[in-house]
Parts: sequence; structure tokens; C-alpha cells
Amino acid sequence: MSSAIAPERKRKASAGQAPPGRQSRQQGSTERRRRQWGAEKDSRPLPIVHSRPSARKIVLGRLAMISTIGFWLIYVVTTIMRELVDNPTAGFRFRFEAISYLTVVTFLTFSALMYLLARQGAMYRFRDHRRVPRAEIDRHFTGHDGGMTVLIPSYAEEPNVVRQTLWSAALQEFPGLRTVLLIDDNPNPSDPAVLAKLQQTRDLAREIKDELAEPARCFSSALADFERLLGRGMVVNSQHLLGLSRDYAAAALWFENKAAAEKQEDHVDDFFVSQVLLGQAQELRLTERALVDAAESGALLDAERLTQLYRRLVWIFTADVGFFERKKYASLSHEANKAMNLNSYISLMGRRWRREETSEGLVLTPAKAGDGAAVYFPDSKYLLTLDADSLLLRDYCLRLVYFLEEPGNERVAVTQTPYSSYRGAPTRIERIAAASTDLQHILHQGKTYFGATFWVGANAVIRKEALEDIVEVENVGGYEIRTYIQDRTVIEDTESSVDLGAQGWMLVNYPERLSYSATPPDFGSLIVQRRRWANGGLLIAPKLLAQLRDRKNRTRPVLFRELMLRLNYMASIAWGSFGLIFLLAYPYDGRLLSPAVFLAAVPYFLAMGSDLRECGYRFTDIFRIYGFNLVLLPVNLAGVLKSVQQALTGEKIPFARTPKIRNRTAAPVIYVIIPYLIVAFSILTAYRDAMAGNWGNVAFATINAVLAAWAIKAYIGIKNSLVDVSIGVVEWLFVPKKSKSASQNPAGDQTQEPAAGDWHEVIYFGDARITAAAHEGRHRRRRASSLSRG
Repeated sequence: MSSAIAPERKRKASAGQAPPGRQSRQQGSTERRRRQWGAEKDSRPLPIVHSRPSARKIVLGRLAMISTIGFWLIYVVTTIMRELVDNPTAGFRFRFEAISYLTVVTFLTFSALMYLLARQGAMYRFRDHRRVPRAEIDRHFTGHDGGMTVLIPSYAEEPNVVRQTLWSAALQEFPGLRTVLLIDDNPNPSDPAVLAKLQQTRDLAREIKDELAEPARCFSSALADFERLLGRGMVVNSQHLLGLSRDYAAAALWFENKAAAEKQEDHVDDFFVSQVLLGQAQELRLTERALVDAAESGALLDAERLTQLYRRLVWIFTADVGFFERKKYASLSHEANKAMNLNSYISLMGRRWRREETSEGLVLTPAKAGDGAAVYFPDSKYLLTLDADSLLLRDYCLRLVYFLEEPGNERVAVTQTPYSSYRGAPTRIERIAAASTDLQHILHQGKTYFGATFWVGANAVIRKEALEDIVEVENVGGYEIRTYIQDRTVIEDTESSVDLGAQGWMLVNYPERLSYSATPPDFGSLIVQRRRWANGGLLIAPKLLAQLRDRKNRTRPVLFRELMLRLNYMASIAWGSFGLIFLLAYPYDGRLLSPAVFLAAVPYFLAMGSDLRECGYRFTDIFRIYGFNLVLLPVNLAGVLKSVQQALTGEKIPFARTPKIRNRTAAPVIYVIIPYLIVAFSILTAYRDAMAGNWGNVAFATINAVLAAWAIKAYIGIKNSLVDVSIGVVEWLFVPKKSKSASQNPAGDQTQEPAAGDWHEVIYFGDARITAAAHEGRHRRRRASSLSRG
């Protein structure tokens, strides 16, 4: 059987045209990115199961929290209160400085304390977690009929990025799995290169199904033969174990051959081959050897267990993979964000729809019973949302659904493993960004311990029933638009976490590493990602507070620590960024400084250094992360200010995807220049305070100047800075003139508009619609406006 199911060697999809955005000129290189000095060499991922923390580490974590609070109180009593109480003649300026400095220090100390609290909760979870045996999982899913639909939203992605994600989803060991790629590109591009790339993406589903068809047929036939023999009263013997072992050997060989056929051009390719493909092969080999050993030792497995092992092979290779393009249909929302891409497909599930050509374009209308031309969108009990740059390990779906179906978890709406980073990054900035990602993985696990889980959108298993509880339905232009996941902000997963909590649902992070996602490889693409992350938290915070006041749907009390963790998650970027600006820019009186402020921060940095070492990084990376955050300061501020703008105007902020290309993405000029200004201003501040004798301020300014300068050199690059500034100046001086057709049709729709008096309009809309169209100009512009609910 091994030769029958050996995969053909397929040529990997070319890089094609780069996605929209500010990018360097060189694209589509097939060579590996040049590895920078100081980048990560070890590409081995962290263990799936977290190491169990020692009792000593847990005690030190408690002492760290007590020390942080204690030193903050010491500072308030011995410095602020003493200066204000014992010096009644202090002027207004000094009092203002004292109060503002205390406010900044308090907020920053609070964020440090929340870090320590979350990591403490994570340690408790890692200590208590026990992995469910695979045999118990196989037993649980015998006869399982809940089904799962994997939804992968994709916009302007490189075909190979999407291909690997689709494969990791299609190879999940789960019964009744259906994978749908939600392509959000313009379905009718005029550029031939863009069209060719889009067609490559469309073809991925068919290619995967074709490649899996033969092994799926073979193993389904083997299962059917075994069950037929059991039905005839067959008694299991050692020959049946050896026969099953040969099937496992054939399955392992299939994965090994496929891995050998893969091109490995970067560390993500390495992960896909070593963990997704060869990781599965290794596990199948282990089972093969175990079956052989059992047969040779005379031990026999019962028929039920053998049947489960046969079913596992069928689950691996049976995949229903397809794609869907919402922008082909005028009846679906065309809002430019990931949330509405997901919502559009979810709203179709479980119903039959008829495709109809209208004056407005192709639409989907509810089909009547018995309509043979109708299209059915299968429903499922669970949804898995997966970003197109993420990869799942083989038993992600099995373990998370098993958790959802354990007694006591009936009100858990969302569970996930917050994504980890791919190791072996070739650039320093990707390595340090990966370090911060792995730290966030720990913190998200700790938030679950205190009931403060947030849905992190790269991957999640969701009960569809829970989404039905938070759906909002409206009629737009005669079409029903259903919104399950809110698109009011670009961090739609965070807002949905609050919406689900308001309906009495819970969210839980599963304490293992089963999902991985890409980290931006350069400063330009990192800006896009972090600016998006910083936007929206302030808008959601009032909804959280309103939820606390509404006790109608509350199923459990909201503890103070849960509220503090949630508020810190949503608003810490705002107060942390503005607080750091104050400390950097304002010349505070030297009398306000105290060793207690430094000592209050020491436990936070020590704990972070310990966590970095636990994740395979260096303790000294705490300084690199500090410098990293300094150069990202203008990016975070821009995201916060966008939130303020959105709150004042009520307009939606377009979703900006993170570019995923092999070469460098150029950064906007302002985000390149400001880090240099931070260095210059810190040097000036250090000189000025040295002349005034404020040596505490001198030390702080010097540290900021050194670490920010190092971050510029390591993460942006002097040469890259000059290139980005040059590109920015050229783009500012020479603005391309938009074509008339583009200005009239901003959505990129290629469909020709009928004239105002066209008979299609009269029949479809009626005379009242014609009057409105004639009054407003073009009905498509009005349609686009009505779909924008911001």
C-alpha cells in the first residue's frame, strides 16, 4: 500500500505578485533571507506541554507581587507624601509634577503587577495540567457527529502561505472536518499577474483534495474490511495487529515522501516540514512499532481499540476542502475587514440558497423547499477560525473539542491555544518580536486562571451556538446582514470576548502549544501589525464596564482581579505609551525620584527574564525588549489616537493586513524618524539634567538613549532608515493621479453599471428606487455607503 499512496512531487507555488502595500522592489526571491548577526539559530519549537514549575518558582512569583506593591507603597509614603506634607510651601508646579509623576508611576506599576499576576496564574495551570491520553480521546470521538467547519479568511496572501495553512487544517485528525478558504480578494482583477495569483489560491483546495484522495480511499477500504470481518464474528489475533501496523507504516511513508518533496526556503517552511509533516510521520511510526511489539509479545488489543486506530487513519486523510468568495455576491457585506468575511459565510451555514443574477449583480436568496438548483452550505456544531499565516499541530481539533465536551464546560464558548512563534527567525527584529509573542502566550494562559480570557484571533474553536447568542441582524438594501463577530474595531476578537461574556459564556485557553503563527520579519510589516493591535481597546472598555453593571445575564461574580486584568489588557498600551512619553519628555524635579521606584520595577524585569529563559531566549533580552518597545512607541501612540478619532467620529477603521513577504516592507517616514528623535532628546535630557545635578534623570535618559539607539541599529537599520525616508519623500512629492474609473468605483468592482433608466432597474428596484438613484447619482455608491454602518 505504501507505493499506492506515495504522493507525487508537486512544484511549490511561486511567490507571484506581492500583496498591496509599501514594499521593497525585490520580490519573489527563492533564496533564504540572509541571517543577521544575533538572530536565532535553533529552529526547534518549544515542547507542546509546558514544563511544570517548581514550588520555589511559584513562591518567588508570590514574593514578586508582594514586593512590587510594597515598594510602591514605600515610595508613596516616603517620597510623595513626605514632600507634599512636610513641605507646605511647595509651589503649584511642584505639586503638579508630584501628582502627575505619581500617576504615571502608579499606572506603570499596575501594568507590571498585572504581568506578575497573570504569569502566576499560568504557573498554577501548568502545574495542574495533565495531558489526556490519546486512547481516551479516540474513545470519546467514536461515533461523534458534531462536525467542525474550519474557516480561513484570506486577503492578498501569498499562495504558498495559504497552502501550508490549508494543509495543516486538512490533516487534522477529526471526524467530519470541513475546511473552507474565505478568499477576500477582488474576484475580477484587471491585472493578469494578480489574476494568476488569485487562480493559484483558488486551485489549492482542489490540489489538496486530489492529493489526499488515494490514501483516503485505501484506508477507508481497510476500515470497512475490518469492520465487515468483525461483523462476521472474527476474533482478533496477532496477524490483525501486524496488518494494521503495515497500514500505519504506509501512512508514515506518505508523510515522509511528502516532506521530502517540500521546498524549505525559510524557518516557517522548516516548521511545516518538521512539525506538521514529519511530526505526524513520527507519531505514526511510534504506533506502528507499538503494534509490532504487541504482536510479537503475544499481547492482543481488543477489537474496539483496533477499530479506533483504523478510524484515525481515515480521519487524517479524509478532507473536504473548498473555497468561497463573498465579494462575488452583492447580497453579502463587502466591508473591508476579516470579521465580516467570517460573518458572511457563517450567516449562510445550515441553509439552502439560490444564486440569482440581478441588475445589482449575483445575489444569494433563500431557496424554497425542493429547489433543485439550490446550494446548501453545511452546518456544524463547531467552528475553527484560523488565520492564513498560522499552522496547527495534528491533534489541535481533537483535544480542544474534547475539552469543550467535558462535563462542566457546557458554557465555554471559545477555546484556543494562544499561538506561539516559529523559531529560527533570520532577523533580529523577528526574533525579539517572537520573544514577546511567546511571553504573551504565557500571560494569556494565566488570564484564564482568573477568568479573564480574551479571544486571540489567530485561531480558535468556537461553539456556533454561542455565536447565535450574540448575533445582530439588520436589513441593508433589502438584504439580511448578520453580524456575529463585531467589526466596529480592528481587534474584533477582543470585542467578541466581551459580547460573549455579557451572554453568560466563558472563554478558556487550553494549556498546551498546538498552534503557531508568523511574526513580522521587518520593521515595516511590524508597524502594520502593532498599530492594528493598539487600536480599539479604549473603545471596548466602556462595553466591559457596562457588562459589569448589567447583572441580568451574569452566571458568576466578576472578581476584582479579573476586572483589573481585563482593563489592563485593553488600555495598558494607552497609558503605558503616554506615561513613557511623560517620563521621556518632561524634566521632573529630582526630589520625586527614589530608589523605591526602581525597586518596584525590579520584580517585573526579573520575572520577565526568567520567562524568557523558560521560552528558550536569553535573560538579557529584557533590555532588547525595552529598546524594542521604545522604537514602537510612536506606533502604539498612533493606534491609540486612531481609537480616539474613531470614538469622536464614529467611523470604522479599515482592517490593515500584516504583509507576509520574503523581502522587506518599507516603513512610513514618521515611524522611522521618531525613534531617532527619541535618542536625540534623551541625550539632550541627560546633558541638561547633568548640568542641574539630577543624576537619577541622567541615568534614566542615558539608558533610554543607549537602548533606543541599539534598537534602531538592530531592528530598523541605518541603511534601511535612509531608504525608507527616501521612499517617503518621493511618495510625498509625486502623488500618482487616480484614474477616473478608479475614483468612481473605489471598491474595485468590475461590473458595469446599468443606466438610470435601464429596464433591469425598473424590474428589480421599482420606480421609487430609480428616483432615488437618479437623485443620488450612482446606486452602487449609495449601496456601498449603506453597507458602512460606521
